[in-house]
Amino acid sequence: MKPNNLSEFYKDKSPLINRLSSKEYILFVEELTAVFDGFKALDIPAWGIKKGELRVLIGPNGAGKTTLCDLISGKTKPTTGYIFFEGKDITNELESDIALKGIGRKFQTPKVYDSLTTYDNMELALPGRRSIFNYIKDTVTSNDKEKIKYILEKVNLIEHHDKEARHLSHGQRQWLSISMLILSKPKLLLIDEPAAGLSDIETQLTAELLIELRNDHTIMVIEHDMDFVRKLDSKVTVLNEGKLLAEDNITSLTNDSRVIEAYLGR
Repeated sequence: MKPNNLSEFYKDKSPLINRLSSKEYILFVEELTAVFDGFKALDIPAWGIKKGELRVLIGPNGAGKTTLCDLISGKTKPTTGYIFFEGKDITNELESDIALKGIGRKFQTPKVYDSLTTYDNMELALPGRRSIFNYIKDTVTSNDKEKIKYILEKVNLIEHHDKEARHLSHGQRQWLSISMLILSKPKLLLIDEPAAGLSDIETQLTAELLIELRNDHTIMVIEHDMDFVRKLDSKVTVLNEGKLLAEDNITSLTNDSRVIEAYLGR
């Protein structure tokens, strides 16, 4: 499949005439570009993710993967184009407002509080408690406690609920960071390189966690570890030089000469 045809595929799937009312895609971008100091870091005519999908983004460094996440999350504003979430234009909305609409993001480095326990980190992540002042002032309800317990059990951290985050393994810190994110029930999770620095066992458990989470969330994962990508067994989008290069399952992509030349053969 050639890059231009890939863009046309998405336009055919979600025509301009009914794009706003389409229920097939939770996220859809159109004519999206990002230019920095004259350099076009991203140029995507059309692309989308379906509701309930686990999508993986791969590509060489500088391909535009993180830039795309920055645009979707509102951290960076596009030079041109549109971003639609659940059929609504969020292109020019604030990062905080986009998060409130249901787009959550986990960066490559886990954002946890080392001096707090696993459970306390989760309490701090509860909606309305994203400051130490609110953490001290507010009362945690029994319903909140049940939510925290349920999520910690799901990510195998319930036995470490009273352990300070500094003493967790790198993989466990990754799981805690993801858990803090899903506590706010985002509809779309943007996860950057979750397998980075993990042991083989942690990598397997993280893949299983993301596969399980897809039952409740739509997930977009940026990843470089091809073994991890294979474990996810999901549709993969390849970016190169800011453009859509190919999209298929990882087995087919590993036999695509364009993908091998641009990325996998490096």
